[in-house]
This record gives sequence, structure tokens and C-alpha cells, in this order.
Amino acid sequence: MKKEFVEIIINDENYQKLVKKRTSFALKLTLSMLIVYFTFILTIAFKPSILAIPLFEGSTTTIGIPLGIFIIIFAFALTGIYTFRANGEFDELAQKISKNLEEKL
Repeated sequence: MKKEFVEIIINDENYQKLVKKRTSFALKLTLSMLIVYFTFILTIAFKPSILAIPLFEGSTTTIGIPLGIFIIIFAFALTGIYTFRANGEFDELAQKISKNLEEKL
């Protein structure tokens, strides 16, 4: 890519907005996943008895099983949320950047 293209894109207001929004959003999703995951892992490490509590009397299924499943579903949900926003707002900004580049050339 030519230097002039890079300069035009970097100086584009929409590019700066895209980078800021996407970075902020990705950090929020990453932080939420890390909090959920490491809370589960630290509970396993330091208080495993909490996860060993049966769901109901006489059950062999413990609280840890649904919590583990929840973490997997939570990760899929975060991926879906990011994809939804990326295909909407982020793609619109990327198209505006592309259009501005074409206009300036």
C-alpha cells in the first residue's frame, strides 16, 4: 500500500472513531470473559467445595457442571455480540473510510 493511502486513512475521522470504538468494545468483552473464567478457575483452586455442592438432594450433578456450561455459553454469547456489532456499526465505519479514500484519489 502506498504511503499516501496510509496517511489518508490514518487521518480519516471515521478511521480514528473505528479504532477507538472497536478497541474499547473488545477490551470490555475480553475483561468480562477473563473475570468470569478466572473466577471459576480460582474457585476450583481455592474453594472447590463450593462447586462440589449437589444441585439438589440425592443428585450426583454438582453446581460446578452448570457453571462450566455457563462459561462456555457465555463465551459463545460474547462472540455473537462482537460479531453483531462488527457486522453493523464497525462495517459501516469501514465503508465510510473506503468511500472517503476513493473520493480523495
